[in-house]
Amino acid sequence: MQQILKGSLLLTALYVAATLFFGLRAHSLALISEAVHNVSDALALGLSFVAVWLQSRPATDERTFGYQRAGVLAGFVNALLLMALSLWIAAEALRRFFHPVVVQPHFMTAVAAAGVLMNGLIAAMLWKFSGDVNIRSVFLHMLGDTISTAAVIAGGLAISFSGIEWIDPLLSLLIALMILASSWSIVRETLQILLEGTPRSVDLAEIRRAVRQIQGVVNVHDLHIWSLTSQSHAMACHVQVEEMHLSESEAVLERINHQIRDHFGIHHTTIQLEVSACRTVDGCSSPPEVAEVDGHSHHHHGPGGQDHAHAH
Repeated sequence: MQQILKGSLLLTALYVAATLFFGLRAHSLALISEAVHNVSDALALGLSFVAVWLQSRPATDERTFGYQRAGVLAGFVNALLLMALSLWIAAEALRRFFHPVVVQPHFMTAVAAAGVLMNGLIAAMLWKFSGDVNIRSVFLHMLGDTISTAAVIAGGLAISFSGIEWIDPLLSLLIALMILASSWSIVRETLQILLEGTPRSVDLAEIRRAVRQIQGVVNVHDLHIWSLTSQSHAMACHVQVEEMHLSESEAVLERINHQIRDHFGIHHTTIQLEVSACRTVDGCSSPPEVAEVDGHSHHHHGPGGQDHAHAH
């Protein structure tokens, strides 16, 4: 992945230089906006490259989860840059509606054709890694560029045949709206992760029901599920169980983790077992008594992919 990001960064830098040069010569806002947009792409690729490198670093005592969220943060920053850029392009396009500028459509068409090929190639290379929100933010950059440069080609041809100059700012306005829409979805997703929100793919009520159905479980409370990255979730909760031997509670713990891991795809769990004074919640005439230290169990998914449980 790092090699693909490095190659994409080099191609994008070369295209930025060419687009800006020919955009200024052709007086085309659509081409200049493409150049600025591609500057943001270069920044996005650079941020993603750094994030991928950080994510590969091991966890430490100071960073117990490692740097897994670096990619999420990069995606968030990339999306904010794109939103700011889209607003600038939209403002400049509106200004050109009232103050038209003569453009040279042949330059527009030729440079945009090269952009479609380059951006399309980069988007195709990034597609298979787009499950990661960091890479997906870059993929959306490049896909948006491919579509917008194709629109510039169509605009250049339309201006050549019709001589209507406002086609150029109209294209720029449409490009800006498209960038804004795709960026907003990334901002929402990354903010949900950074603010420790419950992942949208997870139904908390369904997980509660699944845990309560396990033999030996009385109730579950203090249930929290959050995302480390867009594809990695973690869970912490307190589970009340019936009075039982420690060896039996270990079996209950394993059944809970099996259910959470295999049915909900959550591999990092911290589960504290609490021994209830009665066998069912409904059967208690008063709130169940909970032993303070009889059965605390912490279960987590270790660095090597193995499950670990500790009981006190």
